[in-house]
Amino acid sequence: MIDDIIIYDKTLFVYLNNLGSNEFDFIWIILSNKLINIFLYAGIVFLFFKNSNIKSATKLVLFILLMILFTDQTTNLVKDSFSRLRPCHDPFLSDITRLVKDSCGGLYGYFSAHASNSFALAIFFNGILKNRSKYLGVFFIIVAFLVGYSRIYLGVHYPLDVVSGAFYGIFSGYIFYVFWKRIKVDIKN
Repeated sequence: MIDDIIIYDKTLFVYLNNLGSNEFDFIWIILSNKLINIFLYAGIVFLFFKNSNIKSATKLVLFILLMILFTDQTTNLVKDSFSRLRPCHDPFLSDITRLVKDSCGGLYGYFSAHASNSFALAIFFNGILKNRSKYLGVFFIIVAFLVGYSRIYLGVHYPLDVVSGAFYGIFSGYIFYVFWKRIKVDIKN
C-alpha cells in the first residue's frame, strides 16, 4: 500500500513538474522565495500595528516568530526522521526532473517546510482577521497553495511532501490561533 502511494506520488510529481515552461519559471521562483511570505505578512503586521497598541503588536510579532520557529523546526525533525530523498536527489528521477533553481536544497524533503510555514501563516492570520474581511482568508490560502505548488514546479518536492506540509501547517496555524485567542489583544475598531 505505501509503495503504491509512493509510486503514484512520484508519477504525479513527474507529470506536474514537467508541465513547467521556461517562460514562467521566474514567476514560480518568486513565489517560492521566502520573501513573499515575509512581505505579505509584514504588511499585515504593519496594519495590525496601526490599529492596535505597541504591546499587542509586539505580542503578534512574538507569536508569529514562535509559530514559524515551531513549525519550521518540527518539519526539519520529520525530514530527518523519514529521510525521504527530494526528487532532485533521487537518482531514478534526476534525468526526468525539471530542476528550475540553481540548487536542490537539503537532501531530504518529506515534508515541505515552505508549505507548512505558508499554511500556518495563512490559517493563523485568517483566524485573527476573520472579522475584518472574509476575502483576506481566501487570499492567504491561495498564496499558501501557490507557494506549495511552486515547490513541485521547481523540482524540489513531491506532491505528498507539499500536501503533508500543508496539513501540518494548517494544524500548527490553528493551534497558535487558539493560543492567540486566549490572550487579550486590544484592537481599535
